[in-house]
Amino acid sequence: MAEPRGQAPARLRAQQFELTRHLRDPQASPAPAGIEERRLAVYRDLLFNNVEGLLAGNFPVVSDLLGDARWTALVRGFFRDHRCRTPLFPELAREFLRYLEDRERVEPAFLIELAHYEWVELALQLSDAALDPSTLDTDADLLDGVPLLSPLAWPLAYAWPVHRIGPDFQPDAPPPQPTLLLLRREPDGDVRFSELSPLAYRLIERLGEFPELSGREQLRALAAEAGSEDVEDFLRHGRALLEQMRASGVVPGVRANRLAP
Repeated sequence: MAEPRGQAPARLRAQQFELTRHLRDPQASPAPAGIEERRLAVYRDLLFNNVEGLLAGNFPVVSDLLGDARWTALVRGFFRDHRCRTPLFPELAREFLRYLEDRERVEPAFLIELAHYEWVELALQLSDAALDPSTLDTDADLLDGVPLLSPLAWPLAYAWPVHRIGPDFQPDAPPPQPTLLLLRREPDGDVRFSELSPLAYRLIERLGEFPELSGREQLRALAAEAGSEDVEDFLRHGRALLEQMRASGVVPGVRANRLAP
């Protein structure tokens, strides 16, 4: 006898939930009836090992310094408890970072920043952001024009020296000064990190915060922030810094046909 309309899909949905609950947390959720344990074990291991392997590739320093037992427990908690916002595998590392950020406490204390530092490299590799060449003048004066920040150059600020942390260096407390880094993607696709001075970091930050200002206006405002008494000398040094940024592609040029007053 055929089942009433609507009952079979409802039962199938219930079975699917029962199976996924078991796969996520086999210790707390019994296996569905009628499925051979050997088959379930293969499926359980395959799913978890695939997730663990992908995350270990995205977070090699985190996994190394935690060691096998702590790393596996952390991934197991993610696999069991986190509800991903996307099914895309390239976004799995971002979901893992969200899981860490949502936890009440993580150990060691630098873990979230270290994970962000490792994730952001992948994020920039996958970014499809680009400047419209028609809006860019690569030869114009960087002080008279409005400097354009490359969307593939990201300034980063951390409380911990994330670029130095590893199994052999795990600080107990953050240093007095923040760690300021620049992440940029080269034309060949390589992603590179470099350290920034506070002045360079703030200048890049300002270019994103006040995109309508000319280079001269940016530097004058920055001189006021820094309390510099010799503004003209500050402008000379600032021009040299902007030229370095143009050479490295961080500030590839100024906005075309639009000069700031």
